[in-house]
Amino acid sequence: MERKVRWRKQTLRLKDNHTWKAPPGYNVFVLDRGAVRFNFPKDWVTVPASDCVALYDRRPPNDNCRLAVSYLRLPPMDWTGLPLDELIASVIEGDQRRILARGDIIKADRADLELAWREIRFQDPSENCEAFSRIALARWANLQALITFDFWARDAAWLESVWDEVMRTVELGRFVSDPTAGDTLH
Repeated sequence: MERKVRWRKQTLRLKDNHTWKAPPGYNVFVLDRGAVRFNFPKDWVTVPASDCVALYDRRPPNDNCRLAVSYLRLPPMDWTGLPLDELIASVIEGDQRRILARGDIIKADRADLELAWREIRFQDPSENCEAFSRIALARWANLQALITFDFWARDAAWLESVWDEVMRTVELGRFVSDPTAGDTLH
């Protein structure tokens, strides 16, 4: 029996002096009041799942791609002894899909978080079509986010900029007390 997802959609009017900013064509995605945030295309649809929140270019089943995010609150300790690139490699090794190619692991050690991701190319069995999956892990303090992006090979060119924007803007642990105002700027 599938567990029903507890999800409450709430639409709030932003205050006139709100601080949420995204480039033209994008919105800011905020999960759990700032545990995870990044920019995503403004016309995409959000669909909750039991293990993540998914963003689609169109409402399923008419979608061409899926960007999914979940996160964990980790015990407070030094996590540098468990490098994200090793975790990414182990996630890919456990993948059950028919993998055709594996890209290099890309690491970005930013001042505000650790980030690593990898792309795989695989044969989708249901559509008998080549597809890509990008798997990213981001970690800061006691938060770790998993971001995956699945899309058809034919759409890779136009979706590259979407992935670049998500990776450029992903932040962890920037909590906000008032979502209608955004970050408090001093």
